Amino acid sequence: MTIATADLYDERGEELDSLALQLHDFGGVTAFDGPIRTVRCARDNALVKATLATPGAGAVLVVDGGGSLESALIGDLIAASAVRNGWAGVIVHGAIRDRDAIRVLALGVKALGSNPRKSAKDGIGEVDVEVVIAGVRFAPGRHVWADADGVLVERPLGSD
Repeated sequence: MTIATADLYDERGEELDSLALQLHDFGGVTAFDGPIRTVRCARDNALVKATLATPGAGAVLVVDGGGSLESALIGDLIAASAVRNGWAGVIVHGAIRDRDAIRVLALGVKALGSNPRKSAKDGIGEVDVEVVIAGVRFAPGRHVWADADGVLVERPLGSD
C-alpha cells in the first residue's frame, strides 16, 4: 500500500522535494510510487515507447517533454504496454492522449494535459539521465511518490 504523500512529507520533511507543478491524474491508479527511470524528449515518443516495453519492476517513468502540449507522448497502446511490463506509473511533463482508455488501466499516469495529436517517432532524446522539472531533480534510481495531492521525490544526499 502506498503511503499518502502528505503523511510522507510530515514524516520526512526536507528529505523530500515537492513538485509544485500541478499535474492531472489520468490513469486508473492515482497513488503510486517506485524507483525513478527517466526519458527526456521533445515531441518524440519513440524512447518512451521503447522504455515502457521493457520490464518495469515497479518503477515510475518520468518523462520530461519540456512542458509541451503540442503532441502526446503517451497513448493507450504505450500505457497498456507499461501495464504488461510491470511499471507502477508514468509522470509526463507534457501531454498524453487516449484519456478514456488510459483511465481504466492499472497504471498511474500524471501529465499536464492531453492532445490527440501524435508525436514524432524518430528516437531523439535521452534515457536514464537526470531531468529537472519545475526546479525538482528526478534522477534514475531515486524514489518518487505520487497521489492526488502531488509528487514527492527523494532529494540527493547532502542537498539543502
